[in-house]
Amino acid sequence: MANGSRQAAWEFFGLELKRRREDAGLTQVELGLRVFVSGGYIGQFEQAIRKPQLDVAQRIDEALQTDGIFERMWRQLIDDRRYAEYFAAAAELESAAIEISEFAPALVPGLLQTAPYARAVTLAMNPYAEDDYIEEKVVGRLERAAILKGAERPRYWVILHENVLGIPVGGPAVMAEQLEHILSLARRRVLVLQVLPRAAGAYALMTGQLKLMEFDDAPPTAYTEAVYSGNLLDEPAVVHRAQAAYDQLRAAALSPEASLALVESAAEDQRRCASTT
Repeated sequence: MANGSRQAAWEFFGLELKRRREDAGLTQVELGLRVFVSGGYIGQFEQAIRKPQLDVAQRIDEALQTDGIFERMWRQLIDDRRYAEYFAAAAELESAAIEISEFAPALVPGLLQTAPYARAVTLAMNPYAEDDYIEEKVVGRLERAAILKGAERPRYWVILHENVLGIPVGGPAVMAEQLEHILSLARRRVLVLQVLPRAAGAYALMTGQLKLMEFDDAPPTAYTEAVYSGNLLDEPAVVHRAQAAYDQLRAAALSPEASLALVESAAEDQRRCASTT
């Protein structure tokens, strides 16, 4: 589904939610109380500014006695085979963000991955998958990176743990190309890059993989990811804590200039390894 038609479908979701809510004689605040979100969030769902999580859509069905219609619409809109089920909602939000801040403790973030690197990661996670499945995931990951092109791209800040630079995902040649791609984006000021050095110690353990997203017309959101699972966080107090943790990571990381030099050195090391194999 193209982005325009997907947005139109979410607008229909919102209009249908408003109609069903009003038919039930409930205000946004009253429905919010029944589904454990604020009335403001209900308003944002109705305006298609924010997409509800699956459990919220299920509770809306229960509160409005709509026989599962909102869960079914949610699954149809979010079910995108390019992405893991737990990441699909975050991918939707990512495309609407005006600012993205990301910390990657183990792998290059998806928005920065080259095709060979993404293919190696996907194959490692799905060793028995067919080629068509692998390529579908790789294409989806590369399509996400389109948000970094053009004048309307989000402000993007990335912190990589130093370990990310030394793991030859896909082999030294693939890793060298990947690091050079990151350097190219940083030099063109598509992103601000920092590296968290190994010497920073426990800072890398504070959050795990973390993505913070800010929007023009909706509250900020955080996304964390573990093995085969992801967690989209929008409770204001929790997001505030995640933002504070990211600020600490920024403070502990190398400066952007020193970070570029370290990535350049790592790319050279990978090129050297590739030439001797």
